[in-house]
Amino acid sequence: MARQLCSLQVQLQKLHGHQRNVIRPCGPLYIHGADLPGAIEGTALCDFVIFPPRWAVQDKTFRPPYYHRNCMSEFMGLIFGQYEAKEGEFLPGGASLHSIMTPHGPDAKCFQGASEAELRPVRVADGTQSFMFESSLSLKTTKWGLKTCKKVDEEYWRCWQDLPKLFNPNRK
Repeated sequence: MARQLCSLQVQLQKLHGHQRNVIRPCGPLYIHGADLPGAIEGTALCDFVIFPPRWAVQDKTFRPPYYHRNCMSEFMGLIFGQYEAKEGEFLPGGASLHSIMTPHGPDAKCFQGASEAELRPVRVADGTQSFMFESSLSLKTTKWGLKTCKKVDEEYWRCWQDLPKLFNPNRK
């Protein structure tokens, strides 16, 4: 079967997100911009998503993007503005790569602020545009990307070091 390819230009700021969950955490809201299905049902060779400005109205939950691991690699970038889970640390033009099953989530400052915030409707990500490519394939960085460009944040892992240890295995 022959495939036809065409270029597509989209103004990402004109896309709108929708959330319906009130109590259960729904994770970061995103809009699929493109999807390339994988050979196995439910997987993707590549998804392109954006994180648009939106209202956060969930109750009794943690609102920032939650801590997680994926069966996909995530390459995320910030085009402009402030990324909600790492304000001041993740700058426009920056990107992060979290390989398959690598744990990640908000930094300690975001966690503290979200844990103490009053849960009322608030706007999230106004004046911001971030994106993400996800793939069920492992992504590899080049020597240039890791060393030559001298732009890798070797201290990135430290953003989670001040997170309090709150897990209590005896709590029921």
